[in-house]
Amino acid sequence: MARILITGAHGFIGRHLAKSLALAGNVVIGLGHGNWPPLHAQRWGLVYWLNGEIDIPNLRSIQKQFGTVDIVYHLAGGSSVGAAIANPREDFHRTVSSTVELLEWLRQEASKSILVAVSSAAVYGAGHIGQIAETARPNPFSPYGHHKHIMESLCISYSESYQLKVVIGRLFSVYGEGLRKQLLWDVCSQLEVHPDQILLGGSGNELRDWTAVTDVVRALSFIHTEANLPPKVINIGTGRGTNVRTIVEGVGQAWAADTNLSPEIEFSGKARAGDPQSLIAQSDQLAALGFEWQKDLMEGLADYVRWFRSESGARS
Repeated sequence: MARILITGAHGFIGRHLAKSLALAGNVVIGLGHGNWPPLHAQRWGLVYWLNGEIDIPNLRSIQKQFGTVDIVYHLAGGSSVGAAIANPREDFHRTVSSTVELLEWLRQEASKSILVAVSSAAVYGAGHIGQIAETARPNPFSPYGHHKHIMESLCISYSESYQLKVVIGRLFSVYGEGLRKQLLWDVCSQLEVHPDQILLGGSGNELRDWTAVTDVVRALSFIHTEANLPPKVINIGTGRGTNVRTIVEGVGQAWAADTNLSPEIEFSGKARAGDPQSLIAQSDQLAALGFEWQKDLMEGLADYVRWFRSESGARS
């Protein structure tokens, strides 16, 4: 049993990670933004949730109550390319400033704790064909990607300078129940109003490495054992690319299973700001740890549609 702190535990991935780690018998504490009644937080596996900034006073408060944690999963930060483009200063604060505070606390008061820094494939940027290895030169071209890259650089710097044990996990296109933004949410929201038509930006040919959140949190629990000096970067991706049109068609088919309506899908052809053509992981390092992806993509899309409809019924 380990004592684990998750920054950003109130978010989509953070909630699933907290529940997974708690079910494995760990004591899980959360810190970040969001009003979360204690009973609700407990349902997601947290023994304690602190709604506040990722800063040294709050980290000290948690340490005083629960002792020094064994592992920190750092998920706090910006989570949207679009939001970062609209407000880069806020995204910088959420991603970069919070990381500095966390690293300073680790350096001064919890130097034996393991840090799993959760980053994004957005650091790779555009211009890639096929699978992207962790050794590929980062080339972000959105504020979101740049800020994640700065976050990674800070973690590597502190590890090298102060011997902190760090591993960096780069996430690709994570989806699953509870995701209330991005492509799947947008498609289902359109189908709820107009079940015969879907209108989207881009070309539909954009390739992404789609990863189910249930698998992603298992992968994150695998990679903490790789935290060491020098820090290792590990892609959290399947190594398989699926274009956006195929994903939208899969959602449409799952939706039409109950309505017998086959939606017409239309793309504007206009690329969205900060949106690379292809982001697919080379997943050799993760596979070498013995990790296997379990969730079938089309099954996962159908599960998402069922979840969305259950949420829609609860809202109405």
